[in-house]
Amino acid sequence: MPTWRLVTECGTIPVREGRRVICGKEEVALFNLGADAYLAVENRCPHRQGPLADGIVAGTSVYCPLHSWRINLETGCAISGGEGCVKRYPVKIADGKIYLAFDD
Repeated sequence: MPTWRLVTECGTIPVREGRRVICGKEEVALFNLGADAYLAVENRCPHRQGPLADGIVAGTSVYCPLHSWRINLETGCAISGGEGCVKRYPVKIADGKIYLAFDD
């Protein structure tokens, strides 16, 4: 059973941007896609562990800032640049706050 953890409030991440979130041992890239749509993935590109939270958001994907691999934020898998996937984290919004689910 996953544990939901409060990570930030809505509005702290600008639309079409990502932010790094640390929860225990997990480093997560949390993205604001607009219209109260947030997606979260592991903050390490499968290629060379580039910080995905610093990448450029395009639709429901992000371009790694190191070598421009494009990662689909809905599936966690690379869609250009090479092959590989990152872990995804469920996101929920409640009372203007953003929660992520973690397996404990």
